[in-house]
Amino acid sequence: MNVTALGYVLLGLLARESRSGYDLAQNLRRPVGFFWAANHSQIYPQLARLEEEGLVEHEVVDQRDRPAKKVYTLTPRGRETLRTWLVEPLTFPTYRDELTLKAYSLWLADRVEAARMLREHAEEHRAREAVCQTYVDDLTDHASEALTRVDTPEFAAYVAAQRGVSIAREARSWCLWVARLLEAQTPLTEAQLRSLPMPPS
Repeated sequence: MNVTALGYVLLGLLARESRSGYDLAQNLRRPVGFFWAANHSQIYPQLARLEEEGLVEHEVVDQRDRPAKKVYTLTPRGRETLRTWLVEPLTFPTYRDELTLKAYSLWLADRVEAARMLREHAEEHRAREAVCQTYVDDLTDHASEALTRVDTPEFAAYVAAQRGVSIAREARSWCLWVARLLEAQTPLTEAQLRSLPMPPS
């Protein structure tokens, strides 16, 4: 059985509750979009493949004043496939980080323009951190009891969203640190080179 990463994303969403393709697309924006970029145009072909494999099934639900919709449900086989995948060893990810690639040749850049670009990027990370933090706060406010149990979807969503907060916060700190180094008017001191804030342990 060859399930793609997007397939596992969809299985994970359907493990929480039955959903239509539209609902799945919305969930791929938030919260899944905090930690996994997915192409929405692939949702329906992927659902068809999962259904062929017997991992999901659908029923047609009539809607008033709107076309009928397909609502997908995880099958027992789909749940077992997801459970098996969750604990399989990971292949260490291959990173393709364009910003860090640019940093590697930053000595050639106009310092003012490069610092501006980094500060703009830092602002994008600040916005992403705020969105992730809002989601974490919503979970804390509305699912506080479920968060204390590691066998709940709320706990899993919470730890994944916290990872999104951490990644955005670290990336923002790094961008601002490099921007400040570029903006320094004198040769850098050792303290400046070691001034990057480290995430809390």
